[in-house]
Amino acid sequence: MPIPLISHGITEGLSAIPHAYTAIKWAAVVAVVALLKYYFGGARNTSERLMHSKVIMITGGTSGTGASIVHDLASRGAQIILLTQHAPSDLFLVDYIEDLRQSTNNELIYAEQVDLASLHSIRKFATKWVDNAPPRRLDMIILCANTIKPTRYGKPRLTPDGLDEEWQVNYLANFHLLSILSPAIRAQPPDRDVRIVVASCSSYIGAEIDLKRTEGVVSQPKKSTTATATATTKNKSKNGGSTKKKAKRNTSATSMYGMTKLSLMIFAKAFQKHLSSYKRPDQRPMNARVLIVDPGWTRTPGTRRWITGGSLWGLLLYLITWPVWWLILKAPEQGAQSFLYAAMEAKYGRGEEGGWFIKECREFEPLRKEVGDDEVAKQLWEFSEDQIQVKEKESAKRRAVEKALEEEERKKREEAEKKKADSTGSSTATNSTGSNKPRTSGGKKNRK
Repeated sequence: MPIPLISHGITEGLSAIPHAYTAIKWAAVVAVVALLKYYFGGARNTSERLMHSKVIMITGGTSGTGASIVHDLASRGAQIILLTQHAPSDLFLVDYIEDLRQSTNNELIYAEQVDLASLHSIRKFATKWVDNAPPRRLDMIILCANTIKPTRYGKPRLTPDGLDEEWQVNYLANFHLLSILSPAIRAQPPDRDVRIVVASCSSYIGAEIDLKRTEGVVSQPKKSTTATATATTKNKSKNGGSTKKKAKRNTSATSMYGMTKLSLMIFAKAFQKHLSSYKRPDQRPMNARVLIVDPGWTRTPGTRRWITGGSLWGLLLYLITWPVWWLILKAPEQGAQSFLYAAMEAKYGRGEEGGWFIKECREFEPLRKEVGDDEVAKQLWEFSEDQIQVKEKESAKRRAVEKALEEEERKKREEAEKKKADSTGSSTATNSTGSNKPRTSGGKKNRK
C-alpha cells in the first residue's frame, strides 16, 4: 500500500495523494517536538559500575529525582538505606519499599527515620551509626532532599528548632549529618571507593549569604553571623553605596533557597578538604570524595509547588499549561542522570582532590568564587557549628521540660486512679457492712 502511494505521488505530484500535505505538516510538528524534548531532556549517563554489595545512604529518596536514583541503583543490586521523616512502620513507607523491592528484584532496601527538620533526630541516628563497632560499611551518601517555599516573598516556616525551614532542611541538616558521620567515612578501608554526592541548583548563581535570615524567634545569631555576611558582601561594598541599603536589598530580593544551595556548595568543598587533611593510620591516601551535582530543571513535587505558588489557581494554570512544562522540564528519570554519572563514573574513584561540580554529566567550574574561598568556608563552618550547638541546647531544655511535664501528668493520673480505686473500695466495704446490719438486728428481734 505505501509503495504504490509513493510512486503515484512521484509521478503525478503530492496533490494526487489524499491528505498528503496534512500528514507532512503533522510529521514536521511531531519531529520538532521530539527534537525539543530530546534537547531539554539533557545528557544521558553512559557510565557503568558494579553496584552489588554497595551500601548507599540517601535522603529524599521517596519522591521526585531521589526516587528515580533509588530505583536505578537498587536495580543494579545496591543496598539502599532511605533516610525519611516517616517511621519505618508508616503504611505509605511500607508499601513504597515493598513495591520498590518487587520492581527492582532487590530485597536490600530499608528505611531509617531521620527528620531533617530536627537536629536531635539527625544526631540520634548518626551517633548510633558511628558508635557501631566495627564500623559499618558505607560506600555512598546521596543528599538530594530539599524544600522550597511556594512563593519567593512568602512567610518563612520555622522548624521546631526555631530556624528557617529551607535553611535547616537544605543546608544545616546536611552539615550536621556529614559532620557526625565523618569518623565513619574516614574509617572505611582504603580500597573502598567512598563518594558523597550533594545536590545543588542553578539558583546558587544569583544568591547572597545573609545568615541573619536563618534565625527564627528562639535565639540571636552570634558574632560569626556578621563576619560571614560581611565576607560574602565585601566585594560588592567596594563599588559604593551604603551597607544598610545593600542589606535591605539582599533581604528582600535574595532567595533563601538559592542561599542554602550556595552555602551547601561552599560546605561541600570545605568538607572535601576536611577529609583529605585526615592522616590515615595505614598511611594510605583518603578514599572519600565529594561531588556536587546540579540535575537541572526537573518536574519534581517541589518544582511544581514553586511554579503553582502553592495555590489552587496556580495549580489550575499549571494544568492548563502542562504541555509546556512537559516539554521544557526534565522528567525525574532524566534529572537523575547526572547523579548516576557522579555515582558510577570510574574517574571519580581516583584522586584526592574531589569537590567536582557536575552538570549534564560533565564537569563545570562553579560560577561563584565563594565556593572555593577558604575564608568564607571557615566562617560558614564556624557559624554552622555555633548555631547547631545553641539550638541543640535549647532543644535539650525543651525535651527536659516536656519530659518533666509528662512525668507530672503521669503521676497525677496515677494518683487520680489510686483515689478512684480507694473510693470505690471504701464504698464497696460500706455497702457490704450496711447490708449485714439489718440481718443482725432482725435476728436479735426474732430471738426475743
